[in-house]
Amino acid sequence: MSVTGFARSHTRFILLGVMIGLIAYWAGARWGPAEPRQVEALPGFVQGSGGTDLTPDEALNVRIYKLASPAVANILTRAVQYDFFWGAVPSEGAGSGFLIDAEGHVLTNYHVIEGAQEIEVTLGDRSRYPAKIVGGDQRNDIALLKIELRGKKVAPLPLADSSALQVGQRVLAIGNPFGFQSTLTTGVISALGRLVQTGDQTFIDEAIQTDAAINRGNSGGPLLNSHGEVIGINSAIYTPTGTTAGIGFAIPINTAKQIAEDLIKEGRVRRAYLGVQGTDLWPELAEALELPVQEGMLVERAVEGSPAARAGIRGGTRAVRAQMRVLLIGGDVIVAINGQKISNQLDLNVQLNRHRPGDVITITLYRGRRKMDVSVTLGDR
Repeated sequence: MSVTGFARSHTRFILLGVMIGLIAYWAGARWGPAEPRQVEALPGFVQGSGGTDLTPDEALNVRIYKLASPAVANILTRAVQYDFFWGAVPSEGAGSGFLIDAEGHVLTNYHVIEGAQEIEVTLGDRSRYPAKIVGGDQRNDIALLKIELRGKKVAPLPLADSSALQVGQRVLAIGNPFGFQSTLTTGVISALGRLVQTGDQTFIDEAIQTDAAINRGNSGGPLLNSHGEVIGINSAIYTPTGTTAGIGFAIPINTAKQIAEDLIKEGRVRRAYLGVQGTDLWPELAEALELPVQEGMLVERAVEGSPAARAGIRGGTRAVRAQMRVLLIGGDVIVAINGQKISNQLDLNVQLNRHRPGDVITITLYRGRRKMDVSVTLGDR
């Protein structure tokens, strides 16, 4: 079982395309084009409407797809890697994205464009554009691209407020799974507020869980509500097979909006900075240090001049060997931020990710056996 980003698959559809083409050719050759004719209802059967009438649910899906799909992008990346003998090996990756303004800014996942040397964006009408990277945030798996629309009128997707979501809401996902452009799937919000760790230092905070089918190539595409507004960016799936198992995760659009605004206005992501380096506490170490807690983050070093150092947080003073590494012990143990439990480095990163530079936080820590609260004004990393 794994939680994985799923954009950078290197798929080839030549054989599949040939097979589909042959099937279509054989069907045409065998039966040929047919003139429309009146079909009489057989005895015992009810005459259908011919499929022209849509249910309210179907009509809503059709309307949202027609409105949103022109602004959904298929993102193709190219790079040159090198084999063991330093031979050049071209590689390609694919994912999704979507226009957020009339200036040509496209939101997607960081892992879609990571390592790319060339990026091409294809919009819903099949128009193609070279794209450049404005910037990205690897921790939150967000990247912002820019294309030159050259006067083309494309309505960007409206962005919703993802803090107002509810479990059970209808959602629609549009993307390019396995390279099939502009594919629509539907579902509901299955859960909210998930913390999904996607790497050692990366995670989706407050993730939106959905059962809408998303697969490789959907990464970076929009998750929409029933008004056609973006509520999230499809980013990862939990799967035993590599394909959809009905558990997908999207980054809340509020997170992506803040990152995009930083990148457009300042050319970088403003990240709250504390300035501590440490290790996760474990029971045996806590016992050896005679600490009253068994979980937390042991501060090995408070970076000189950092917000932590200015607030008086202390690092280690003595080096010891433990679990095949050298630790600095004797420093503070952080156990909470603003009352939220800190058990490890991931918890600390998540809490800092929820704050902005200049925010004042209260850190609860142990100094030896003494518990204390320290007020810290976060810096700008």
